[in-house]
Amino acid sequence: MGVLSNLEPKDVFFYFEEISAIPRASYQEGKISNYCVEFAKKHHLEYIQDDLKNVIIRKPATPGYEKEEPVIIQGHLDMVCEKKPECEIDFDTDGIKLMIQGDYITADGTTLGGDDGIAIAYALAILASETIAHPELEVIFTVSEEVGMEGASEIDVSTLKGRRLLNLDSEEEGILLAGCAGGAGIKCRLPVQCISVQGTPMELIVDGLNGGHSGTEINKGRANANTLMGRILVELSKDVTYHLSSFCGGRKDNAIPRESKAILFIDPQDVQKAEKAIEKIQKDVSNEYAVTDKNIRISIEKENVPLPFQMLDSKSTRQVVLFVNAMPNGIQAMSADVEGLVETSLNLGILNLNYKELLLSYAVRSSVSSAKEALLDKLTYLTESLGGSVEISGDYPAWEYKRDSAFRDKMAAVYQKMYGKMPVIEAIHAGLECGLLAGKLPGLDCISVGPDMEDVHTTEEKLSISSTKRVWEYIVEVLKEK
Repeated sequence: MGVLSNLEPKDVFFYFEEISAIPRASYQEGKISNYCVEFAKKHHLEYIQDDLKNVIIRKPATPGYEKEEPVIIQGHLDMVCEKKPECEIDFDTDGIKLMIQGDYITADGTTLGGDDGIAIAYALAILASETIAHPELEVIFTVSEEVGMEGASEIDVSTLKGRRLLNLDSEEEGILLAGCAGGAGIKCRLPVQCISVQGTPMELIVDGLNGGHSGTEINKGRANANTLMGRILVELSKDVTYHLSSFCGGRKDNAIPRESKAILFIDPQDVQKAEKAIEKIQKDVSNEYAVTDKNIRISIEKENVPLPFQMLDSKSTRQVVLFVNAMPNGIQAMSADVEGLVETSLNLGILNLNYKELLLSYAVRSSVSSAKEALLDKLTYLTESLGGSVEISGDYPAWEYKRDSAFRDKMAAVYQKMYGKMPVIEAIHAGLECGLLAGKLPGLDCISVGPDMEDVHTTEEKLSISSTKRVWEYIVEVLKEK
């Protein structure tokens, strides 16, 4: 028996467990894409699988719904793959180990993949059902959403008839999302010069942070391990002369990094000064982040430090520290139209220093396209001013809020009928694929819903069982309503 076999709705959790056993990191969606194709064949459903491994599955309307307008159901196949340091999972070959903790499903030492595995599970359960009433369905499963929405950008949807899209990539029950930020990825590279190693090696480690999704949790004030390490290096330079040898942190542009490490070489006589400086910094940041990152830790490792054969020269060390600290990070502007909504932000998700260059990789988001372009220009200008270069990729448009939406009105009416209250209708700072798909399908009317999930893109990610059931019942009723 599966871990989730006793949960309701059975079909939804059956498929969620099935797909959790299939590796599906971004750019590694071949197996999960083929699984969806085999599912379509088994259920005698028409399907399309493109070269990128995007999948479209069609299901005819049930009796009595043939004249109703088709509905597009959409989610993405890939997931953010993060793991705790002690976890030995290989995301290329291993599935996720699921666990139940009270009302939540979580994973053993890794991200859960509820984003967006629950969308796949919902859609497959609907497609497999012989009892759910619905109009014609066109189900889209896209690839590489977490790394720039490349699947949605390249997919051919010209054969689709539907102009009502139900996106299932949201993370809070009772909210109908009707708009989201656009975004892009930018890699900023700064060349460095190295010399032979001299002095005493010391490794600085920042860990214990909560991290999180760089869209939905950028407004929670959580520390970014990479920018915090940059700050530590500035503070340390006030008392100690050092040369950087390595500096790295984070694995995904769109995840706030939880850990960062730096190896530096100092004069043996300055070791105690360095230790004293780190003690002071630890007290300061523990006080500053007492609410958002109460387990934050800054530590020094002097034993078993990996011994590199090169270190940065003095000029490159200064430039690297300057670069990390001068570049913007976090919230840049709040929306003037929607109270509490972040308008523009960026997240230093990946930092990596080798003997040739420093790489800073950011996820940039904004609901205002001109503000997004201005921020990308700022990063470009700062990088090039220091002799570096940039690479921009995965640029996707914002999904603009529509004042008039028949599909939104219908979904709100169904929600009110079921629960006796109106749902919350809002836009979010995170990116969804609706904007890209709306650009390909003129007149597309989009809404995004989903069950309660917490700490998405982190190893503490969890999915509410009871909320999954309620949202399933809501989706079924929306499809049933004529």
